[in-house]
Amino acid sequence: MLNFVIAMDTLYYALLILAAYLIGSIPSSIWLGKIFFQLDIREHGSGNAGAANTFRVLGWKAGITVLLFDVFKGWISVRLGHCAHLFPEYSEALMTQELLLGTAAALGHIFPVYARFKGGKGVATFLGVALALAIWPTIVSIGVYIIVVLAFNYVSLGSIVAGIMFPVSVIFFFKTKYPYHSLEIFSILIALLLIYTHRSNIKRIIRGEESHASDLMKKKKTGKES
Repeated sequence: MLNFVIAMDTLYYALLILAAYLIGSIPSSIWLGKIFFQLDIREHGSGNAGAANTFRVLGWKAGITVLLFDVFKGWISVRLGHCAHLFPEYSEALMTQELLLGTAAALGHIFPVYARFKGGKGVATFLGVALALAIWPTIVSIGVYIIVVLAFNYVSLGSIVAGIMFPVSVIFFFKTKYPYHSLEIFSILIALLLIYTHRSNIKRIIRGEESHASDLMKKKKTGKES
């Protein structure tokens, strides 16, 4: 009987992770572009299926819509852990489960099953995950993002620096009475993943070819960037 219960809990856990991945896979920018603008956003601008490229190609209204939806994907995926009631509140086990669900959603955004596994960079979805898990470190990262974008006029650079600031805040500035070591490890992995997914942006910044943040509010359909 005990083995049956463990097997059912394991199956339930696996289904939750699959659900989070499928939620994260919803390609909001691709579907919005095809339904309302009759274009594949991956064939314009930077070629990325994320909120930043949506601002660049489809304008600020579409960009905000995609941004909010992608953030929501990450947030709601983490909240699935609370609905499951598999682990007690404020436990390391529950935090680990929520981290796995959030990661599954972000991977779904980056590699969406509905769009031949070619999605965005995961910034907005990771933002939703971070808001659900650690709101104050996330707010600090958002502040850093705004400062960097205003100072250097690069959205990608703001995303990278904000991603690096997140583990710094989690580990050094906002320790709680619950020592979530899994959250600390996750925050470091987020920073590394954001650097990896923005590697082409880093090269364009170095070459002076990266699009400026001020250009994102202008609806401009251009050819795919190198």
